[in-house]
Formats: sequence, structure tokens, C-alpha cells
Amino acid sequence: MIPFNKPPLTGNEQQYVLQAMQSNKISGDGFFGKKCQAWFEEKLGCPKTLLTPSCTAALEMAAILIDIQPGDEVIMPSYTFVSTANAFVLRGAKITFVDIRPDTLNIDETKIEAAITNKTKAIVPVHYAGVGCEMDTIMSIANRHELFVVEDAAQGMMSQYKGKPLGTIGHLGVFSFHETKNYTSGGEGGLLLINDERFLQRSEVIREKGTNRSQFFRGQVDKYTWVDLGSSYLPSELQAAYLWGQLEKANEINQNRLATWNAYHEAFKPLQQASLVDLPIIAEYCQHNAHMYYLKLKDLEQRTAFIDYLKAKDIMAVFHYIPLHSAPAGIKFGLFNGRDRFTTNDSERLVRLPMYFGMQGFESARVISSVIQFFSQVE
Repeated sequence: MIPFNKPPLTGNEQQYVLQAMQSNKISGDGFFGKKCQAWFEEKLGCPKTLLTPSCTAALEMAAILIDIQPGDEVIMPSYTFVSTANAFVLRGAKITFVDIRPDTLNIDETKIEAAITNKTKAIVPVHYAGVGCEMDTIMSIANRHELFVVEDAAQGMMSQYKGKPLGTIGHLGVFSFHETKNYTSGGEGGLLLINDERFLQRSEVIREKGTNRSQFFRGQVDKYTWVDLGSSYLPSELQAAYLWGQLEKANEINQNRLATWNAYHEAFKPLQQASLVDLPIIAEYCQHNAHMYYLKLKDLEQRTAFIDYLKAKDIMAVFHYIPLHSAPAGIKFGLFNGRDRFTTNDSERLVRLPMYFGMQGFESARVISSVIQFFSQVE
């Protein structure tokens, strides 16, 4: 069986986790937590990063930081994971969904302005497949209307937009280290990027259950106490230790995935030229991280047949999100603004192929040959 995903494992994770277990501080922000955060701050060039137990937690922190209140509206694409919306719904926001672009499957920046009302508080662009949204336009709209921008870069570690790392362009950014991502902290994990200095101090308080505990440990206050909203958003030191084993080989992981992505892309170009599939499109000013390789097929029926065909050959391919605006909670907590021209249609056509660190050449070759065999039967 060629699985859809294998969590990355570089070799040092086990010894680092054991080292963390034997330390005197395993509840978080220990030796490995600080090393990871320093690595991100240097690599991404942002003022402050905070590890979180999940990307969901990072999104929830962002919603608190920008002071989402009941009745506020937040604009985002419907084609995203539920956490993107849930984090703001938990604070009482109404979600305004807009259509996606058919080339990148990112939010269509030309549809955002029409969705803004006097209740709009924020825009949440989602960098699908680690390919950057049109952030120049989005930031221009946000600045004109005095809105916050929270970048959902869950899939975007090591990706860039016009030379800027994803997650560093908006006021806040979030990443995921779930086991399906390019880098993991042992199954779950996340990161919050603080790009606006207004949020530096409060972000620590929110992460420490609403207390000034971080200041206490730095000797800035003689005792710590409850000072604000917050929750348990501090990850275990064991998660950070596992993640550090990955960050040490971040470039190796990135290059390995890109090699598989490029092999797929070259092999499937004839299928695109024959109008059998649509391939991913990467703008020349975007640097992607090979988070996923997807094909867009003719329709839902063909996709179902395609997935079944590969499964019979012991190859696991999967589809992705069901658009949030069509889900029961999406109908309850949100509203689609404008016409759903591409969101539902493309979600029913898209299929993701196996992609993981350490994928062998013979494995990707088997996927490629099986895909080509399927389409050789298509009339």
C-alpha cells in the first residue's frame, strides 16, 4: 500500500523527546520550545512566535487578540478546514464566505470588498496547498477599511509570497504541525505569528490562561495573577522536542517533497494538454513548499471512479474539504456572499495524490503510471 501520508520522521525526534522527558520542565516553554520559537523568528523574520498545541489553538488566540465580539463579521473562503471558521464563531462572529479562484483555490481577492459591511472585523485568507493568496491586494483592502488580517498559513511553512514568508504579511499568522503537514510536532501542534507589536504582550497572557505567568518567569513581576481572557494554549515540551528534530532538517524535508511534486507535475503535463485534468498553478512570484499535489478531474463521478481505481492498486488518494457554507454549521453561523461559481464545483473535482517526506522514486513512479493508466481508458 502506498499511503496518502506518512508523518515525517528524520531520526533525531526520539532522542530529543527522551531528553525533554528527563528535563525538569515538560509543561512547555522549556529548552526545545525556546529553540523552536527562536528558529521561527529568525527564519520568518517576525517579531514574535508562540508555539501552540494546535493550529486551531493559534486561530482561537488570534480571534481573542483582535477582540472578536458577538455580531462581528469575518470574511474567509468556504473552501477551508472547519477550524478557520470555528475559532471566530466561538467568539460570536458571523462568517461571510466568498468564492475561490479556480487557478490557486485561494480566496478570490476581487470578491472581498463587496462582502465588507460596517460589521466586518477581519479577513482570513487561507494559503491553500502552501501557495500564497494575493496578499498585496488583500492588505490594501484591509488598510482601506481598517480591518485585521489573520493569515491561515496552516499548510504554508517554507512558502513565500513575493519574497515574504507566508504568515508574516498580515497582522497575525498561524501554522499547523499536524501529522499531515510538512513538519509535525508529534501528531498535533501549531504556531502563532505576532506581526503587529500591539499584540506582543497580550499574546503571552492569553496563551498562559489569562495570567502574566511569562512575565513572572522573566522576573518582571514578583507574582503572577489572572489579568485577562485566556486558555491553555501552551504546548508540551515533548511536542517542541519532536518538532525540533524536524526543524533541524527543514530544508532537506522541503527539497525532498519538492522533488516528488516536480516529478508528478512533469509526468502529468500531457494529461493537461489533452484536457483530461487540470494541474496546480503556481504564480512566478510565489514559492511553494510542495505541501500537496492535486489533480482536478472532470466531475464528482469521475473523481469517485479515479479514487476507487487507485485504491484497487493499493494507492491511497483522497478528496479534500466539503465547502463550509454547505455544512449544517456553516449554514447556521455563516453566509455565502455572491455567487458560488468555483467553490463547490472545484471541491467536487479535486483529488490529492500521495505526498510525504521520504517517498521513494519507485513509489511516485507507481502512482504516476497508475494515474496515466486510468486516463488511458477515458474516452
